[in-house]
Amino acid sequence: MFHTLHQGDVMNQNCCDPLALTTAINSLAVCMARSLNDDELVFWAAVLTQLGDTLGTIAAQRELCGGS
Repeated sequence: MFHTLHQGDVMNQNCCDPLALTTAINSLAVCMARSLNDDELVFWAAVLTQLGDTLGTIAAQRELCGGS
């Protein structure tokens, strides 16, 4: 999956169904929550939130600066 994302294939194909994406993310969250204790769940929620925020910051900076 990371290879595909790195190559940009996912974004170039006509397979970006937002409902499928949100369903997949929800399913992943449920699976993670089932296998983690409360402390681990809080930890991974914080880590993934920070990851999302950082990726958003990088994307905004790229847009502002006119490229990658």
